[in-house]
Amino acid sequence: MRAVVVREHGEPTSPTVEENWPDPVPGPGEILVETKAAAANFVDLLVIGGTYQFLPPRPFVPGKLPAGIVTALGEGVTRFNAGDRVLTMAEQGGYAQKVAVSEKLCYALPEAMSFTEAAAFSLAYDTAWFALRERGRFQPGETVLVLGSTGAVGIAAVQIAHALGAKVLAGVSTPAKADQVKEAGADAIIDLSQPDLKESLRAQVYAATGGKGADIVLDPLGGDIFDAALRALAWRGRLVVIGFAAGRIPSVKANYILVKNIEVTGLQISDYRKRMPAMLDECFRELFELYEAGKLKVPTPTTYPLQGFGQALTDIRDRKVRGRAVLLPG
Repeated sequence: MRAVVVREHGEPTSPTVEENWPDPVPGPGEILVETKAAAANFVDLLVIGGTYQFLPPRPFVPGKLPAGIVTALGEGVTRFNAGDRVLTMAEQGGYAQKVAVSEKLCYALPEAMSFTEAAAFSLAYDTAWFALRERGRFQPGETVLVLGSTGAVGIAAVQIAHALGAKVLAGVSTPAKADQVKEAGADAIIDLSQPDLKESLRAQVYAATGGKGADIVLDPLGGDIFDAALRALAWRGRLVVIGFAAGRIPSVKANYILVKNIEVTGLQISDYRKRMPAMLDECFRELFELYEAGKLKVPTPTTYPLQGFGQALTDIRDRKVRGRAVLLPG
């Protein structure tokens, strides 16, 4: 089969497309999936570059959470049949024409959801759900501040929070991006381009919440924005660290957490796939229900052929992609 293969860690374009990579064989409890679409993600840059916390032995095929059609069943499979359309939680192997995955880590797609939508849905919507539901312990009626709200996880978080009954504040790098997040369900815009961010972010959040602050902050950015957002938390507020796209990994003084009665927690979603697959079942059950009810709308992704993986990853690195980048191995 055709696959993108990493033999040495390096730049986004350093892997090669190989035409005769061995087909995977489904083991007991696994299904073989013909990959129809797989998202290219920022995390793939880290895996290919050798800087991610979990690295498979080389050579390997990168690519997480591809979607496709079940073509073969391993011994003992009961959840799926050949021909089923699925989203997989494969940690690697997505940049190829076929992938073998445990049936426990696959989910039947809603009838109306295309493979391209499914690939764009994966990693963004489940990450947002876990940040909001599990780590943030969201309750209906709470105020949620979504930082990085125009990114893939950000848009997903705005949509999910709105659908679940939150008051949603969307942090944007420029007011020009406000329409995008308002369409996704944001109730108010927090302009992160205002001067003196440490003061201006809190002032905007307080103005939008009657001086109370945000109950939950979802932060994929870090850096100075984390520092400012921490001060905008309400009493008993929770800030969920999702990533550090802004560059600097921030720190926080423990006495500030104590005095303010707030929490700072983190999310590494791949741990949940390994340790709590039943919670993944709950996650996708609710997400797919919201999708079928028309409450979640996957933004149209930018698509690339499999051999365009290097361009897709370079575009992600250089922030040239609006929304998701999806590879089409076929």
